[in-house]
Amino acid sequence: MIAGLAGGWALIARPALATPESLAQALKQTFEDRAITPGRVKLDLPQLVENGNIVPVSIEVDSPMTTADYVNRIYLFAERNPLPRMVEFQLGPHNGRARVATRVRVASPQHLLVVAQMSDESLWSATAQIDVTAAACGD
Repeated sequence: MIAGLAGGWALIARPALATPESLAQALKQTFEDRAITPGRVKLDLPQLVENGNIVPVSIEVDSPMTTADYVNRIYLFAERNPLPRMVEFQLGPHNGRARVATRVRVASPQHLLVVAQMSDESLWSATAQIDVTAAACGD
């Protein structure tokens, strides 16, 4: 009975296999069918990391950050992580600059996608490839 419980626990603790299709589904859930245009966003991260547990990421959006024109939200997605929508930042004109930085876990070599939602509801994006030699998300 103990072996059966341990086996059941292993099934619960194991993350779902992530696919690029899960990224497409996360984008549809977040933005519906709105157009995402490449540009205005800069995504900076290392191209190669030995360990995917702590990957530094910085994002900057070209915006005047005025009350009439500002970045409302910044989203970061990963195509092969168990949860594709990794982080969401909320901003406003009071931020002064549309720049954020964080550290994330990355499961395997993949593309990361950042999408900035502007105050006029337009969506702008950038992508970057990262190669990971040791997975961090149970992949």
